Amino acid sequence: MVAVLLLPLCVGATQAVGQVVQAGSAADRFWVALVAGVACWVVVYALLPRPMRLYVLGHELTHALVAWFSGRKVRRIRVGRTSGSVTVERANWVITLAPYFVPFYAALVALSFSVGNLFLGWEPYVAWFHLLLGAAYAFHVTFTAHALSTPQSDLAREGPFFALVMIWLGNVLVLLVAVPLLTAGVSVLTALGWWLHDTGRVLIWLQRLF
Repeated sequence: MVAVLLLPLCVGATQAVGQVVQAGSAADRFWVALVAGVACWVVVYALLPRPMRLYVLGHELTHALVAWFSGRKVRRIRVGRTSGSVTVERANWVITLAPYFVPFYAALVALSFSVGNLFLGWEPYVAWFHLLLGAAYAFHVTFTAHALSTPQSDLAREGPFFALVMIWLGNVLVLLVAVPLLTAGVSVLTALGWWLHDTGRVLIWLQRLF
C-alpha cells in the first residue's frame, strides 16, 4: 500500500527530471563529455569481460556506508566474484535497497574531483571529470539493470513491488539533485519545487479520474 501511494511521487519526480534536463540543455560542455563517458562504458560493457567483482564491492560497500551513516553496526562484509553479503545490525529498507539507487562509483568520482579541485585546482580538467562521471553513472545503471534481472534477496526481503518503486524513486531523486548541480540550469530548490508541482498535477488527474 505504501508503494501504491508513492506512485504519484514517482511520476511527478520523473516529469520533473525531464524539465531539469531541458533547463540544463545549454550546458554543451557537460552533456558532450557525459554522453561520451556513457558511450565508452557501454562499449566496454558490451564487448569486454564485465568487472562483476568491482560491482559487488561497490554494492556491499554502499550497504555498509549507509548502515554506518544510519548509526548501525556493520559486523561483516564478504565480497565474492559474482556475489557478496553484509551483516548489519537492525537493517532497514534504506540500507537494503541503497545500492540500487546510490551510484557508488559516480559519487566517488564526484567526491574525488571536488577534493582535488579544492586543493589542487583541477578546474582545467573538468571535461575529464564529466567523462568519468558519465562512465561511472552508466556503470551503475547497467549493473543495476543486470542485478534486477536476476533474483535478488534484497528485493525479496522488502517485497518486490515496494522495492522496485523505491529503487525507481531513489534513482530519479538522485538525478533531480545532481543534474541541477552539474548543469547550473536551475537550482536544486527549483527542481524540487517542480517535483511537488508535477506530483500535484498527477494527484488532480487521479482525483478527476476516480
